[in-house]
Amino acid sequence: MEFHRLIRDRWKYFERLFGEDGAYGGCWCMWWRISRSEFERQKGESNRRAMKTIVESGEIPGILAYQGRKPVGWCSVAPRERFHSLNRSRVLKGIDRTPVWSIVCFFIAKEYRNKGITRQLIKAAIDYVKQNGGKVVEAYPTDPRGRRLAPVSSFMGLPFVYKQAGFVEFARPSESKVIMRYQIK
Repeated sequence: MEFHRLIRDRWKYFERLFGEDGAYGGCWCMWWRISRSEFERQKGESNRRAMKTIVESGEIPGILAYQGRKPVGWCSVAPRERFHSLNRSRVLKGIDRTPVWSIVCFFIAKEYRNKGITRQLIKAAIDYVKQNGGKVVEAYPTDPRGRRLAPVSSFMGLPFVYKQAGFVEFARPSESKVIMRYQIK
């Protein structure tokens, strides 16, 4: 397994992983980056172009996982301020003034799910944040509360996977949402 930042030269691999549908319903990992009304207007091709513009600007929106030369997974990780809708969320609003990098999304190719790739992507994201001087990584997993969640409902990850990677629960703003943090030493 290899992990690489999503840069311009890797765009074609991102497109290949996300496929015609843009991962989940034309998202192209723009859900937390723009307002809900913008997201609805841009679903599909416009969201793809918006993400491509981000990548072409030189901003790194996340990490791709590869099995050989095949892209098999994605983790969106960036400083929290890059996620405008996250900052407007009533449930996931910032809980203190600590500067954090946020993990907001995973997408794993169907045939590679349930093989530990999410956990590996979390570790790669921590390494990336550390390389960029970040001190705290924050995540917002969904607590399934005893149910099995569809991938579209668990795109932010599950608490047990973050716990295995060393994250601790920091807040529980709702029954199903958990705010977890990892302190980089």
